[in-house]
Amino acid sequence: MKAVVISGTGLFTPPYSISNDELVLAFNAYAERFNAEHADAIAAGTVAAIEPSSSGFIEKASGIKSRYVMEKSGILDPARMTPRIAERGDDEPSLQAEMCVAAAREALARAGRLPADIDMVLVACSNMQRPYPAMAVEVQELLGIEGYGFDMNVACSSATFGIQTAAAAVQAGQARAVLVLNPEITSGHLNFRDRDSHFIFGDACTALVVEAAETARGAHQFEIVESKLKTKFSNNIRNNFGFMNRFDEAGIGQPDKLFRQQGRKVFKEVCPMAAEMIRDTVTAAGLEVGQVSRYWLHQANLNMNLLIARTLLGRDAAPEEAPVILDTYANTSSAGSIIAFHKYQDDLPQGALGVICSFGAGYSIGCVVVRKK
Repeated sequence: MKAVVISGTGLFTPPYSISNDELVLAFNAYAERFNAEHADAIAAGTVAAIEPSSSGFIEKASGIKSRYVMEKSGILDPARMTPRIAERGDDEPSLQAEMCVAAAREALARAGRLPADIDMVLVACSNMQRPYPAMAVEVQELLGIEGYGFDMNVACSSATFGIQTAAAAVQAGQARAVLVLNPEITSGHLNFRDRDSHFIFGDACTALVVEAAETARGAHQFEIVESKLKTKFSNNIRNNFGFMNRFDEAGIGQPDKLFRQQGRKVFKEVCPMAAEMIRDTVTAAGLEVGQVSRYWLHQANLNMNLLIARTLLGRDAAPEEAPVILDTYANTSSAGSIIAFHKYQDDLPQGALGVICSFGAGYSIGCVVVRKK
């Protein structure tokens, strides 16, 4: 079977950062006003009071200290609690496409490639800003890429599912090289009025170039040694927003149209699934866990990653074994594991083995074993 490599990675980081303290200040102002306006109902027991949040609570629960966002003022406005991002006209580049182009240019440069070298564009992320035309086709147009493009959504696992899809296209001869993009504007689907989740997400976009090893020429190549994908249906992470919402006008704007999860159940069920998936993928590659130098795990929750690494290694992972970026980026959904991969790869020696693993709603888990060329 034709050998395939990830030959370049790119990252777009939004211009604004929000600290836990800033987020908590806005949330608590909202909570105080809500509790005052509903004081009688709260006293009667018909409405639950909103408890205040705190930076200590956020960091203990998640390991997150700050997050990047595409727009900051609307999120920190207690009367609004959502970004202020104006809708663009059809003749203007979409916001997600602009994020993709920025990340793609860095990935192409690291791979030593031009847009003319790419035959396929795959945009894989949790939330597209529109159903159609496909974001990938717009990015293809903006970059001047011939060939074809399409979108896919496997929630937080979209990047790893995208890597395997791209590798299969290269192996089948359908594309010389594939551009995989993960534009996440997660601030658009986060309920900033929910104490249990208002701190979880951040915005970002990552990019990868996937191509045949025999023709790759960049200085940052990682051969894809093995990959496995798995899905198992669960309602524990869900978002009901979609075009059918217009059938029920009373339901528009309800909390279930935004991100929601049963966090304790997710933690309990996903951690062992992810550890088992990583072990199975490493074994399928004819390797042992002890041979893996680095784990680029999905950056959803620090406690989850610590447990997964401990389950695999039988001990706590050293910082360089399982790099963390969620302290400053928060959970960027599909982009998280790729941000970690992008930022923590250049120090590895030739021949070093690593695992990219993402997991999330579905449940979905994707695992890719790579070897540095």
